[in-house]
Amino acid sequence: MPENSLQSRIESRTLPTLHAFFAPGGILAKSPLPYEYRPGQLDMARAVERALEERRHLIVEAGTGTGKTLAYLLPALRTGRRVIISTGTKSLQDQLYLRDIPFLESLLGELRVCYMKGRANYLCRHKLVTLNAHPVLSGLEEIDQFHQIAEWEKITETGDRAELAGLPESSPLWSRLDARSEACLGSLCPDYQRCFVTEMRRKAQESDIVIVNHHLFFADLAVRQLAAGAPDAGVLPEAGAVIFDEAHDLEEVASNYFGISVSNLRFEDLARDTEAMLKKGESYASPENTAILVSSQQLRDRARLFFSQLPLASSGRQDGRQPFDNRQEFLEIHGDIYLSVKNTLVRLEVELDQLKGVDEAPGLKKRVAILRTELEFLLESTSNNMVYWLERRVSGGLHKQSRTTFLQATPIDVSGLMDEQLFQRFPTVVLTSATLTVQGSFEHIRGRLGLGADTSSARELVVPSHFKYQDQALLYLPPEMPDPRAPEFPEAAARCIQRVLEITRGRAFCLFTSYSQMRDLYERMLPVLDYPILLHGSAPRNVLLQQFRETPNAVLFGTASFWQGVDVQGEALSCVIIDRLPFAVPNDPVVAARMKFIEEAGGNPFFEYQVPSAVISLKQGFGRLIRSLEDRGVLVLLDPRIRQKRYGQAFLESLPPYRVTNTITDVQAFFRRVAVEAKL
Repeated sequence: MPENSLQSRIESRTLPTLHAFFAPGGILAKSPLPYEYRPGQLDMARAVERALEERRHLIVEAGTGTGKTLAYLLPALRTGRRVIISTGTKSLQDQLYLRDIPFLESLLGELRVCYMKGRANYLCRHKLVTLNAHPVLSGLEEIDQFHQIAEWEKITETGDRAELAGLPESSPLWSRLDARSEACLGSLCPDYQRCFVTEMRRKAQESDIVIVNHHLFFADLAVRQLAAGAPDAGVLPEAGAVIFDEAHDLEEVASNYFGISVSNLRFEDLARDTEAMLKKGESYASPENTAILVSSQQLRDRARLFFSQLPLASSGRQDGRQPFDNRQEFLEIHGDIYLSVKNTLVRLEVELDQLKGVDEAPGLKKRVAILRTELEFLLESTSNNMVYWLERRVSGGLHKQSRTTFLQATPIDVSGLMDEQLFQRFPTVVLTSATLTVQGSFEHIRGRLGLGADTSSARELVVPSHFKYQDQALLYLPPEMPDPRAPEFPEAAARCIQRVLEITRGRAFCLFTSYSQMRDLYERMLPVLDYPILLHGSAPRNVLLQQFRETPNAVLFGTASFWQGVDVQGEALSCVIIDRLPFAVPNDPVVAARMKFIEEAGGNPFFEYQVPSAVISLKQGFGRLIRSLEDRGVLVLLDPRIRQKRYGQAFLESLPPYRVTNTITDVQAFFRRVAVEAKL
């Protein structure tokens, strides 16, 4: 829909001013929600509205409890232009659409808002019809899942797999039925008008607000970049502004989607889908089909050989990430294997192009062409802004394991791409999060995301938290802890954790910077702790969180994904313990390449990259504790470097104004006071 027609449609509605909505005695004050006037919330809303009106960019750090969601939603609705709101997680996306939007509608009337996920979340009706006509299913479980999906398809209005509560997250059947773009027939599909993705796009075109997540937004941006502006390249509609909530994640997400990844699994899937197409044809034994079948089988065999020859890590580990900076040496030794894979892709592409009257052939040909182009880039590109690396993942149980190898290229510096593809494309981009500054400055996030040091490119605002951290939280830095790299650290950490948890009576998150460290402390604590312990990886994250909320005095041991996007309010979470300062692993191939890039430019990679990134991660981890004005709790950092090293001051000056102690008796006194207040 053209922007001018959308604008006239929105302006025909009457929406309240920001002051009328947020001020004391205003619409929000009269709502059913507990209300307390928050000057910072109104300040943020005014800053967002001004940025939208003046078509300027804006960076806002809004402390937890600010009410930032409403502070950007109302200005977005008032702007007169379509606005995309992108969240860091699907859970926040769900919260916006299922809780915040209905609340606003209860105050303002019906709103035109659309919720969009990536195509892999939606069922492809054409694939379902095709599989039903030519069922190739393995095992009773997959047959049962197929019948479940087929019955659900008759009643669902969205086609969103989230409605299928009984379908396992790892279901291989779903990947054969989803609507991902590489197998999409587009407008040629006989089910195009009934397509769930088509309907999703239609709703987006009719909406004032489109709610997405960062992964979908940057996947769409990357597709548009490759398609060089083709009008139907992406799924997201045109918009006059984008608001990123949880913007601290943007560099990592953008790096993934502006990079390239090719895996052995993609070759296996391509060969499988090609052979499935041939088997359902009426002339399976025709010369054309026979040639394609031979090429498909050769591609599978040659790809397996190619991936088996990729170098192993120097440590000999069968999983993990490692650099692949010796590509030229690899080609000198194994160039014939690489060329055999590439030539087979070329031949298969030609053969599929010559196959007429088969609906799936154009989509498969496109997949072959993309795979060939990406493989060529990964092995032959000379780009100086890419780091090339390998990752191996081992999954499955003891008796049945599968190994997936990823050959990857990631931008070392995404700032130029972000400037070109995001900040120059959209008149207004708003970045907001509770954790964007380091020592009160936006310099780090500006540099990493391409906004530069010139504040004229984007306005800045820091909105202090509404919480009373001096009263609500205590930061305990235990004295005489050894350096976390010392061999005696795990034993000392176990003693400290046990003592703190005895005081808090469990009710804690223990957050770790690596899985091995988490597992080691878990095994040390299991025989000595009297409280239920939940271990990251033993069940899906949402299941563990539900168990934590419902289990009295529970303790959860978690790694990366529990450091952010987790909201547990009330006394169930009364303590967060972090084992060490969350510095990125310096020998990780992407981290190492970025540090080298900064060093070669004359900078200090430790202070310019590692410290600021770790500060933001620590702020995120500690941010799990205080989620409401009623929350009370203790934060514990076991790493003594925050007090001993010069860079420790950057962490302390970036944290909220917690009261700090190194005395365990203060922790005991804190919880005695909390217990007394609870009885009053």
